Amino acid sequence: MDSTAPPFDRLSQQLAFIMEVDKLKEVFLQTILTKSGRRENDAEHSWHLCLTVITLAEYANSPDLDVLQVLKMLISHDIVEIDAGDTFAYDFVGMETQHEREAVAADRLFGLLPPDQCSEFRTLWDEFEARVTPEAKFAAACDRLQPMLLNIHTEGASWRRHGITHDRVIARNCHIAEGSVPLWQRISRLLAEAMADGLLEAQPKH
Repeated sequence: MDSTAPPFDRLSQQLAFIMEVDKLKEVFLQTILTKSGRRENDAEHSWHLCLTVITLAEYANSPDLDVLQVLKMLISHDIVEIDAGDTFAYDFVGMETQHEREAVAADRLFGLLPPDQCSEFRTLWDEFEARVTPEAKFAAACDRLQPMLLNIHTEGASWRRHGITHDRVIARNCHIAEGSVPLWQRISRLLAEAMADGLLEAQPKH
């Protein structure tokens, strides 16, 4: 071992980051897994999103989609939830401070990396948040599609637990069409079927 090497060299920073983000496996979401019935964790969600992109990229609105850029965004954008926690998609109070909390988390967590990689990860996170590029729009589409599919295949588990209705699901997720019209058309049909099957209430009960 070179005793003259700096005590906190580039590799040390990268390894520290890799171990810190292991905590993402212990951030649990509201969606339920189809087999065990337990809550999905954030790392599982990120993996599933990346596989979704690889499988469904042909349905993106943009014919020139940079799939690698989409994957980079989706594998990294939820890392901030290690510090900020998961904000439930229908928690309007929590969403008021979500971006601010997550931006602070992004500064700390990506700041563990060497400066060039810190900048790259933060740029990816900002791109996803802005939802302007074709890649960010498709990333966001898949991010919204996946939990709805899990809900449909677990008899509307988290929808029913939180009293989420069809109109709220549509309002929250309609921007899927910005990234993929075919995916929005299909999930809209599946949501209508879920409502007809009693998995999703049409509107709040009075």
